[in-house]
Amino acid sequence: MTDGLLTGIDQPQVLETTLSLPYTLTTGRAAGTFLAELGNKRILGSRCDKCARVMTPPQDYCSRCGSASETFVHMPERGTVTAVTRTDRAILALVQLDGSDSGFLHRLAPDSHHAAVGARVRAVWADTPSQSMLDLDCFALDDTGGHAGSAIEVGEVAVVAELAYSLTLHYKHAYGPHYGRLFDELATHRRILGSLCPSCRNVLVPPREFCDACFVRTAQYVDVADTGILQAFSVIHMEFVGQTRKPPYVYAEIVLDGSATRLIHTIAGFDVTTAAERLQIGMPVRAVWKDRADCHGTLDDIDYFEIVTGSERGD
Repeated sequence: MTDGLLTGIDQPQVLETTLSLPYTLTTGRAAGTFLAELGNKRILGSRCDKCARVMTPPQDYCSRCGSASETFVHMPERGTVTAVTRTDRAILALVQLDGSDSGFLHRLAPDSHHAAVGARVRAVWADTPSQSMLDLDCFALDDTGGHAGSAIEVGEVAVVAELAYSLTLHYKHAYGPHYGRLFDELATHRRILGSLCPSCRNVLVPPREFCDACFVRTAQYVDVADTGILQAFSVIHMEFVGQTRKPPYVYAEIVLDGSATRLIHTIAGFDVTTAAERLQIGMPVRAVWKDRADCHGTLDDIDYFEIVTGSERGD
């Protein structure tokens, strides 16, 4: 047992990483048609079939009465600013296009510093279509005295059904003293630590400040064996974003000898196609560690868990 003091650490342990999530966005009928028409340098709206409300951008259902809005209309390229705000990156305005009953949020041209509520604006189109909102580059102040237009009903038009999209998140996550100690010991000593509950005497892996069962503060760190029992497993065949291993592989719950909780890791070292026949709940397994030079203080310092055969157990 140890006294719980951190060893080998002279700085706070922080995970600094980036999550990148590419995915396909399904646009829906109204938004997909709107985007397709922007590529043709036309602004589309929808007219409610019940209350005749005209909405821009188009909506599948009326925001006033909730009825289906299945009639599309081409909107004029001019309108009136009903609200404006300025940020470090752009001037944003709510524009009510002529013939529309709703506001249309978009950016104003960079030289529109003096834009105010009531100003007349006109659409400015991008040079190259991109199947995005920015096919309509911005609205510029309109000093030409153009007349107000009206919505013109249209028939069936093309739809942009799907869009490639991505989300990127940069963040820093502090491990804290308990996970920090665990990862430090994994990296420097290839040693697994748990925390001991003074009430129920359960050893918790990963170590934590409070016992899950008793809700009392844990008292000590305890060495836990790198052998254990297979409690559950799944064979992963599907590929998905963020995987660190190539399917197929076995994802498992392992109860390490001397602990009372489950550790999630992988089982390998055999032909994965035979996993359903080879693996049995309750069978013993053992950690296979990476070389010390490849250990960086994560659970991946354990490359995988392997099956312990009867001869190796001395049965």
